[in-house]
Amino acid sequence: MQYLSELEIDRLRRDTPGVTTRTHFNNAGAALMPQPVVDGMISYLEREAAIGGYEASAESHDRLERVYDSIAQLIGSAREEIALAENATLAWQRAFYSLRFAPGDRILTTTAEFAANYLAYLQVARRTGASIEVIPDDENRALDPRALEHMIDERVRLIAITWVPTNGGLINPAAEVGRIARKYGIPYLLDACQAAGQMPIDVASIGCDMLTATGRKFLRGPRGTGFLFVRSGFLTGIEPAMIDLFGARWTGQRDYELRSDARRFETWEANFAARLGLGIAVDYALALGIDKIEQRCRLLAEELRRELAAIPGVSVCDIGKNLASIVSFTASNVDAREMMRRLSTENINVSVSPPTSTPLDAAARELPNLVRASPHYYNTVDEVRRLTSAVRRIAA
Repeated sequence: MQYLSELEIDRLRRDTPGVTTRTHFNNAGAALMPQPVVDGMISYLEREAAIGGYEASAESHDRLERVYDSIAQLIGSAREEIALAENATLAWQRAFYSLRFAPGDRILTTTAEFAANYLAYLQVARRTGASIEVIPDDENRALDPRALEHMIDERVRLIAITWVPTNGGLINPAAEVGRIARKYGIPYLLDACQAAGQMPIDVASIGCDMLTATGRKFLRGPRGTGFLFVRSGFLTGIEPAMIDLFGARWTGQRDYELRSDARRFETWEANFAARLGLGIAVDYALALGIDKIEQRCRLLAEELRRELAAIPGVSVCDIGKNLASIVSFTASNVDAREMMRRLSTENINVSVSPPTSTPLDAAARELPNLVRASPHYYNTVDEVRRLTSAVRRIAA
């Protein structure tokens, strides 16, 4: 296994101006962008200001096109299977609302599904008469593939899960779900927002038909960026809920033709500076090595869990056997929002994950507001100890 060297970590931190003023453990919210991302976006915006928006995008056409190649390399797809979006929620919605449901159809999802996705299921269920069913968890509170397979019948029209939920450190068995989906020919939509940038992704091995992710989290890209993967063999059978003159071509008074690639899910207008920043962030991660990133994230998260578990009154609320770099905890004497506020006064960034983020999981585990600390590869063990020392003082 390859590891990040101390020299590499020093270089990465020099590339990350934010580490000089903050200890940033909110990478599951929005990571600190590396300087090349910032420089690339500013440079592009300066060209827009100098020569015009249309002219700048034409001048940078080849660079903007390479963003599709970079994302395809990141997830093991073809570039024609990638669509860019203004955020991951929109990418997910474009995928989900392209599907058709009828009364009696079944949508299968997880206990730890993100609330925004579940709201979309509820809306479609209300409109169409489809039902939403939750796949039981195994003894470690991860999705149970055996239980999933027992639920399969001819009425199942979609399996839609979150790979790495917003809190709890859980990694659901995405590839096992894919094996079952392929076996029975059921469409499979995977939310990979918290996975992209912190662990390897290979859509062929996973077996998903659609996958969505964001740029702002572990990929270290700008806010307002995301992408959608749609498997080429699946693409031909679905149509976006909304189209414009970029995603389709008007072929006659009463007819139109969709693009043949995944960009049928895009619209003509876009934030090209942000797209370019996303591409630079993806290239930055690829150059470093996703395997090395994953190893470093796991090392820091494990150290953080050990340190927090040793603090009186602090409970680590993570679940599953195979844990991601998202560490959730409570302090018996301090509310999560007050903990975040007091850490912020010491220039330490964390976030709060409320029960409304994952309502089914929160209800099942009776969760309060959770403090969420999410280390990334540019963090250090010293920063982990700075965080835990502060938590110890605040929780006392």
